[in-house]
Amino acid sequence: MSGRRLKTLMVCAATAAVLSVPMRPAGAAGLRDVLLVGNSQSGSVSFIDGHTYQNLGSFNVIGDLQQRLNEMDPIQRAGYETVKQIEGGDRFVDDVQLSPDGRTLYVSRGNLDDAAAFDLVSGRQLWHTRLDGFHADHAALSPDGTRYVISATTAQVAEVLNTTTGAVAGKFATGTYPHQNDYTADGKYIYNSSIGVTSLPQSLELLKGSFRLTKVDAATLQVVKTWNLPHGIRPNLIAPDGNTFYAQQSYLNGFIKYDLAQSKIVATVTMPYSAHGQALKPDDYPQNSAHHGLALSGDASKLCDVGTIDDYTAIVNTADLSTKGFVNYPTDSLPYWGTTSVDGTRCFVSLSKANAVSVVDYATATEVARVPVGVFPQRERIGQAAPEAIAALTPAG
Repeated sequence: MSGRRLKTLMVCAATAAVLSVPMRPAGAAGLRDVLLVGNSQSGSVSFIDGHTYQNLGSFNVIGDLQQRLNEMDPIQRAGYETVKQIEGGDRFVDDVQLSPDGRTLYVSRGNLDDAAAFDLVSGRQLWHTRLDGFHADHAALSPDGTRYVISATTAQVAEVLNTTTGAVAGKFATGTYPHQNDYTADGKYIYNSSIGVTSLPQSLELLKGSFRLTKVDAATLQVVKTWNLPHGIRPNLIAPDGNTFYAQQSYLNGFIKYDLAQSKIVATVTMPYSAHGQALKPDDYPQNSAHHGLALSGDASKLCDVGTIDDYTAIVNTADLSTKGFVNYPTDSLPYWGTTSVDGTRCFVSLSKANAVSVVDYATATEVARVPVGVFPQRERIGQAAPEAIAALTPAG
């Protein structure tokens, strides 16, 4: 086999292994492409059509709220109230995913410190599982839909649940305050990143703990490799080459480009401050986040950099890290997450304080739609929903 042929096969294998959200044909298996939007304060999930951007309706995921509060012992209730105070109020929905058949909704319920599964057609809760510690954070569903991994923030572990029963199938150690989780597309590995103790001021950053990217064997939950970074690792992604790691970091107005093979930062991209962002002190940044939201276009040519304190979305060329353009929002809209559409051409940006999702075109760096959703939207995920599940949603409006 020629060296060129071998290199091509290696690149293809790396691409298949790394991409955590593979591109899918629209309407595959009779399912409908949707964007799930977790409305953190209202405790609901909005369903947006993945192509027309129509709000299809919502699903309430805290129908058992009073029951959950009643189940807490004094220590758990104190933890709940503490987390609520730190985050500035209730944050009931942290992350959301749909099962491969489009009928079951999985939710990481932040302040309730649990995960829950719901049958969308009947509206019935299938199970809920309390995690270690006091806060449930980012989650990821395995490609085959059998495992759900969630960061148990204050316990410094990620827990893996059986999606059929909600039982804890295992857990693995992470850095301090684990945050984002991602499965590789082949399901072989999980990547987890940690942000450190966000309640401490910037002046005590050395005491915030470890800022670590952890690669884990998904079958054994054994740690394969770790990388330590100088600051909290915020939203991040691995490019199709399997080696280039893009990440936003605590207090950084921009993002870094990191070489996983060499374990080093190869570029730090500093983005411009808005007047609002410039006026803030670092300790006023929401959960230490200057920029919080990062996505990659389907062709990997552009990044969607969400400027949280700056009230903009920037589209950045990956070839030379130059900025193609900005979409600006009203002051204090709090853009807080970015997700690429199933066709790879648009970036969905949650505007947490505007209760809306901004749809940004990668090619033109312009906003093409603004969709009203529930109260305080944060995490967004693409998925495919069954027609009967959509029909059972609470209508929008």
